[in-house]
Amino acid sequence: MAEMKEVFETTEYKMGRSVDHLEEEYAAVRAGRANPAVLDKIMVDYYNTPTPINQLAAVSVSEARVLVIQPWDASVLKGIEKAIQTSDLGVNPQNDGRIIRLVFPPLNEERRKELAKEISKMAEEAKVAIRAVRRDAIEKLKDMKKAGDITEDDLKQSEKKTQTLTDKYVEKVEGCFSRKEKEILEI
Repeated sequence: MAEMKEVFETTEYKMGRSVDHLEEEYAAVRAGRANPAVLDKIMVDYYNTPTPINQLAAVSVSEARVLVIQPWDASVLKGIEKAIQTSDLGVNPQNDGRIIRLVFPPLNEERRKELAKEISKMAEEAKVAIRAVRRDAIEKLKDMKKAGDITEDDLKQSEKKTQTLTDKYVEKVEGCFSRKEKEILEI
């Protein structure tokens, strides 16, 4: 029975990681308002080492659509500006010699719909990942039954429990998707 418990713990952990990954991806999607997470994937060449902006500067939201980047080392200001310009962020940095301001324009209707499709696809990928974890768990349980470690009844109960876990995490994905979609489509 310890093996079954281990299967469930692993399954729940992996499903939870799928939801966490989706939330991380959603944080990087620009939804018309300033969010420091949009800079997480942008790397700056800092002494020949790719370094994330949040390790080189204080990033804050000064207004709803304005991010302020204040580097701790003024010599890296140009590097940060260049990294933002070459990224696919779609925002022009405004450098005043001390700080960089990023002003996010409001999204147009077409772009909102594109983003909604994009986040829908991300949610679907997360659900597929969760179902793959379920499939792996059920295969392990069936192998345990073949090996004689668990009974037929144990297998049936375990499959139900695995499905319940799957439903719980798919519901979490749906919740994440609904919140992000509402944020994107909000004008």
